[in-house]
Amino acid sequence: MSGGPLSRSNTSESVLRSSAAEKRGADAPDVFLEFQPKTITEGEFLRFQELIHRVSGIWLTHAKSALLVGRLSKRLRHLGLRTFSEYYRVVRADAEEQTCMLDAISTNETRFFREPGQFEFLKQRVFPQWQADVARRVRARKIRVWSAGCSTGQEPYSLAMTLCPYFPAAAGWEVEILATDLSRRALAVAREATWAYAASNEIPENYLKAFMLRGCRGQEGKIKAGPEIRAVVNFARVNLNDAAYAVNGPFDLIFCRNVLIYFDREDRERIVRRLLSYLSPSGYLFVGHAESLHTLHDLVCSVITTVYAPIVKAKPEADARR
Repeated sequence: MSGGPLSRSNTSESVLRSSAAEKRGADAPDVFLEFQPKTITEGEFLRFQELIHRVSGIWLTHAKSALLVGRLSKRLRHLGLRTFSEYYRVVRADAEEQTCMLDAISTNETRFFREPGQFEFLKQRVFPQWQADVARRVRARKIRVWSAGCSTGQEPYSLAMTLCPYFPAAAGWEVEILATDLSRRALAVAREATWAYAASNEIPENYLKAFMLRGCRGQEGKIKAGPEIRAVVNFARVNLNDAAYAVNGPFDLIFCRNVLIYFDREDRERIVRRLLSYLSPSGYLFVGHAESLHTLHDLVCSVITTVYAPIVKAKPEADARR
């Protein structure tokens, strides 16, 4: 997921400097200067802060202003612009460039089997309950999961590797994982389902052998998700700040981990309420270790740390008789 809080300077028009410097080739017949601007004024920063918040919900404080300078400078170089004010005039009026801007500021930090306690919770408590419910004929052999903020794909494929051995298609189970993100760039990597071989260290050996392919013939040094888990994961771009999502619920599990930290409290609560509307009454919402939903105690209850269940309110007695 993109962004993160950005430190407030001491003066309203102070200049925030990036580390880039103009370089001159002393012996070159032509002189080329980098397009990357070295400075952003406080006023320029505040305009980008408002624009990014409006289109994505992400609230940027000043703590990462140098990072913002460096990443947006890539867009300036691409467009041949020299100042952030010039770029702001372009991006505020161009929806396609706004998408490119959000791609540029995205961090997309993730890894396979992040928060291992959550996967143990699934295997020890959730999966046995689902299997028991099927035996009692109170649920279908269908499991739907939403990875909201899937980044470059490690989370949804970790879920696929966890689910498929317990709920095989050969036994009549249907597993569907929807993986969404704000960043088109991250989704392109996720759809490709190919990562550096070093990522294999994050995957338990039994899953690695069962579900991953090792690169050869020009793909050495890479791993790729195998066909069994690729078949159960679908990708789409979803902006969690939008008023409505092009998503069909309900889901048995929603993973929205290390995403909510980039929103202010009001937006965070609004997004969680909307996510809960897509969650099955018997489902679970998973968040990151730095995230808490204690302010939404009227809607969810904590099952274990970072895992929440929706509070299902009883219908009024008059409604129950209908």
